[in-house]
Amino acid sequence: MKFEDFWYIVAESKHLKSSTVLSRIVLGEWLAIFRGEDGKPVALRDRCMHRNSRLSGGKVSQGRLQCPYHGWVYDGNGRIVAVPTEGDNFSHLPSRCAKSYDTLEQDGYIYVRLASPTEDFPPFAMPYYQQAGWETVRVINRFHNNVTNCAENFIDIPHTAFVHPGVFRQSRQQQLEMKVERCDGSVLVEYRNENTNLGWYSHFLNPQGQEIRHTDSFHMPNITSVEYDFGSDRRFFITSQSIPETEDSTLVYTDVTFNYGIWNKLASPFVRWTAQHIISQDVDILATQNQVIEKYGTQFANTPADTIHIFVESIRDRISQGEDPRKLPNLVRQVKFWV
Repeated sequence: MKFEDFWYIVAESKHLKSSTVLSRIVLGEWLAIFRGEDGKPVALRDRCMHRNSRLSGGKVSQGRLQCPYHGWVYDGNGRIVAVPTEGDNFSHLPSRCAKSYDTLEQDGYIYVRLASPTEDFPPFAMPYYQQAGWETVRVINRFHNNVTNCAENFIDIPHTAFVHPGVFRQSRQQQLEMKVERCDGSVLVEYRNENTNLGWYSHFLNPQGQEIRHTDSFHMPNITSVEYDFGSDRRFFITSQSIPETEDSTLVYTDVTFNYGIWNKLASPFVRWTAQHIISQDVDILATQNQVIEKYGTQFANTPADTIHIFVESIRDRISQGEDPRKLPNLVRQVKFWV
């Protein structure tokens, strides 16, 4: 197993028009993304076979991509179908073909897979996307850090009281409990004793101060999903897909999907602003973390509250070693911590 075996988002479907070509990086591979003659997304290596220009700077016409340097034209399979200097005498060049990659569309996203594994790992299904009674807000952010550290941040409670004070929790030294389980390439977390320490929207989300059903999860290799359930018409998910561009650049697509009943439409702009505000704070703190790692290396001093991170790292480390993390033993830990 390797990271190239999995599907990664390269764009929202709505951003890839029939005449659009997008430049993307996944796991260090340069990609040119466009729609072919049949309207389906195409992903080619962002390199012209002629004189090594980048195809993503070219133009798309009738599902074919023309290089901006000398005008060579590629179809959706990466085959060269026209060479302007050859005129009508052009014949197919079977030895010259741009590398192409598998693509698919799901939940309003376009995905690319760099390898063709023997076992298919379908993209993560975004919770309640476009289902009746639910709204989704999408935001995209680039982090100057790696996928592992981004994913750990997204399912980490203790940092919220210090990175997002007031907006999302205050430091109150309230004791919480969590059950952390590693199984089948995922990390599943259930929290107890949460009720009111939720920042600006506490009174709206949980006016009675009841205990909240809060779960976090990580799914190999790059998915985090957070669920808060306050009861009828007060429920939301924050699901992030961390796309590895390079070793220290991660493009994160985040869906905030919520059911606030009659407040859904009114709440959308507030949800979008708050989500982006919180994520911007995380972008800053993770950039700082990466600076320190670059200078001093990665030596974390873990506490029991970091059990989630240890489990996530064990899964991603296995994949980086070419092994299947689903073969790791199932582990369950009960942890008490304070926020």
